[in-house]
Formats: sequence, structure tokens, C-alpha cells
Amino acid sequence: MEELIAKRYASALSSVAKDLPAILEVLNVLSEVTGTKEIKLALTSPIISSTKKTEMILSTLGKGADVLLENFVKILGENNRLDLIPEITKVLNSDQQRIANEYEGVLKSASVLDAKALADLEKTLKKYTGSTIKLKQEKTDLEGLRVSVDDLGIEVNFSKQRVKEQLIDFIKKSL
Repeated sequence: MEELIAKRYASALSSVAKDLPAILEVLNVLSEVTGTKEIKLALTSPIISSTKKTEMILSTLGKGADVLLENFVKILGENNRLDLIPEITKVLNSDQQRIANEYEGVLKSASVLDAKALADLEKTLKKYTGSTIKLKQEKTDLEGLRVSVDDLGIEVNFSKQRVKEQLIDFIKKSL
């Protein structure tokens, strides 16, 4: 439900914004702040008035903030939707990635790959998807590699256990 509401606000903002990347940069920071436990609790509290909540968010923007962004925050405040800022930002980031055809993915493995191997993997993914994919590495106890790009719905998994199981199945079928 929240995602549907966030999509409406995101599409409204993107339709009127002239410099969406600049607004998105501010929203990314604001999203991190409003995503914290204390701020989220304050934004959803029925004790604090929506006016105070809006003033709190506007004070973080500062004096020289974009008028469009200020008005957007005021509209969110009037409709008690300030807690949706992280979700709206997520939708806008996803839209920007789709427009730029650049995505972020995660590479999970037991060992860290060197820069050349990572670049080769990114190049191979670009060849098959037609999109530029920037991979971040995460070290796990997984014996093998797992690449996932959530925004494209891609997950590739190479594990020793899976290869071993397939080899055993192949040998069994051969006999």
C-alpha cells in the first residue's frame, strides 16, 4: 500500500521538477535521516502535530532550499505522509536508474575479487543485459559467487555445492 502511494507522489514530483537529480540528491540525504528509528517514531507519532513535523523536516533543508522541494514537503506534511519520504526516494532513484540505464548490484562471495575480475564481471553483465551495472562486494560464507541486481530482477549463483550436486546427478544418469 505504501509503495503505491509513494509512486503517486514520486510521479507527481518528477513531472513538475526541472532539476530532478538535484532534488533527488537532497531527498537521498533526507531519506537517510527520516529512516532512523527516532525520526520515524516522531513522524508517525499522533502526539506531535503535522505542522511541527513539517517544520522539523523543513528546518533540515535550510534557508536556501529549492522552493519545489519545500512545497513538496509541505504537501506531504498536510497529508500526514512525511514518513513516506524514504519510500518516495526509493521510487525516484529506481526511475532515475531506469532512465540512465545504470543499476547497482551486489556480489556476494567468500573472498574479495580484485578490481580486474570485478570489472570483467560488470562488462559481461552489461553484454547480456544491455545495462551498465555497478557491483558492490559483500563478504559472506558462501562457497562460490552470487550476483544480484534487484532492480532488474537478476540473480546469478555459482556455488561449489550446486556444481557438485549436478555432477553427481550427471554421473547417476550416465550409469
